[in-house]
Amino acid sequence: MTITPSETESRHANRTSAKIFCVVSSLFILALLILGLSGSHHGPTSDHGDSPVVEEVIEETARGDIPQPGELYEQTAKIDSETTELTEESNKLPDLWGLGIIPFVLLLGCIAVLPLIPITEHWWHSNLSRYLVAMALALGTLAFYWIVVGYHSIGHVLNHALLEEYVPFIILLFSLYVISGGIHLSGDVPASPKVNTSFLAIGFLIASFIGTTGASMLLIRPLLKTNRERKYKVHTVVMFIFLVSNIGGTLLPIGDPPLFLGYLQGVPFFWTFNLWFEWIVAGVILLVVYYIWDTFQFKREAEVVRIFSRANVQPLRIQGGINFLWLLGVIACVAFINPANPLPFFEWAPFEFMRELCMILLVGISLVLTSRRIREANQFDYHAIIEVAAIFIGIFITMQVPLEVLKASGEQITTVINEPWQYFWITGGLSSVLDNAPTYLVFFKLAETGTAPPGTMMLMLLGGSSVPVDLLVAISLGAVFMGAMTYIGNGPNFMVKAIAEQAGVEMPSFFGFVFRYSIPVLVPVFVLITVIFLL
Repeated sequence: MTITPSETESRHANRTSAKIFCVVSSLFILALLILGLSGSHHGPTSDHGDSPVVEEVIEETARGDIPQPGELYEQTAKIDSETTELTEESNKLPDLWGLGIIPFVLLLGCIAVLPLIPITEHWWHSNLSRYLVAMALALGTLAFYWIVVGYHSIGHVLNHALLEEYVPFIILLFSLYVISGGIHLSGDVPASPKVNTSFLAIGFLIASFIGTTGASMLLIRPLLKTNRERKYKVHTVVMFIFLVSNIGGTLLPIGDPPLFLGYLQGVPFFWTFNLWFEWIVAGVILLVVYYIWDTFQFKREAEVVRIFSRANVQPLRIQGGINFLWLLGVIACVAFINPANPLPFFEWAPFEFMRELCMILLVGISLVLTSRRIREANQFDYHAIIEVAAIFIGIFITMQVPLEVLKASGEQITTVINEPWQYFWITGGLSSVLDNAPTYLVFFKLAETGTAPPGTMMLMLLGGSSVPVDLLVAISLGAVFMGAMTYIGNGPNFMVKAIAEQAGVEMPSFFGFVFRYSIPVLVPVFVLITVIFLL
């Protein structure tokens, strides 16, 4: 097909317009965030500021006019009343919420459908196009809040979506992605079922300790290189997403983003090791399933492929091993730097975003000290992480209304949902489409604020509150395990898909991934996990 000069000019003009829109919308959202934060101390309510009654007491005390006990009691009663009203207001179902969830539904629809339509397939593969759609729908969500709730709500929404959730999420993924990209596993081994299963098993075992992102970035390219001659390899990448990019990260907060959010809410760092039995049962079952599956697929390969695979064997070597030290540094950042708690051996608490700044510093050290040849050998670029960043900024903003609907319905939900198996399936099901990190947080809060039956084993959180252990187990397993159900369930899923497609693997569509692989393979395993551990 010949492209005329006029078509080239039109495409260039469209791309320029898209860039302008993305820049302007980004600056607009940033301005709204800054204005919202600067105005958060004014007005009758604020998540960060004080109520008028509190400010009045502070001003009187500063002037030396100490309130009398009776006055102080009345003022305290007013504060309690205001707090109750604020809590009730925050738990109120948003007006016209059916309209508010439309941008989120449209974004999911774009992710699922646009790659399948011939007219939009090529256009969607550009990260600029993905970011354009994400920004347009994010603006739609902000317009909903502005019109229905009021301008004052914008700052709170953006602070929650971006500063509290998106920034820690994307910087953790970015750090693990870049640092692990400086570790190159050279050599070549036969693309046999035993070797492929070993790749998946190693990734599964290390994912909890260097993160699902780190393990995925470390092993996906060597796995693709090993299988480059094979015709039937899509199932290998899919099972890699299941085992390495998701279920493998169950044992530590560094392993998977939802567990990281749980740690930020006060779950002890090493508590997730209690999930080791569920982790190993799911992992062993899936590894056995994969070995049988790949053995069948390997027999379907042409004889020349099997011979060529065995003839080009080279010993494996690790280059850039110093980056394992920087990965340990990221783990230390997650484990020890929390603004809510003092630093170990110090009496002062870290400032906001100190953890993220330290991670960025480790990324800089990795880039400076790692030979460029190592990253070139890895075919390392930023395309995959930019794709995740572009899509997930839209997801984190547009899903605020659906999350508010869940939160507002919490009381009704907890009267119906009070069993671990229910939390497992509902948390997991929503994690598949809402992203598992914020979904985990919503159901964590439901479990924390719900009424536990007498005799329920409770886990004391670092902040002083508690949560039922059986519900926390179910929520953690549901969020981590079922993040594997879709491409958007967990951040690394998209990165692995993008890298595989760059390597020439024809990955399934959004719905193809779900109906051809996730449901037939994962759902029976999750049913078994439910029967063994959650009933």
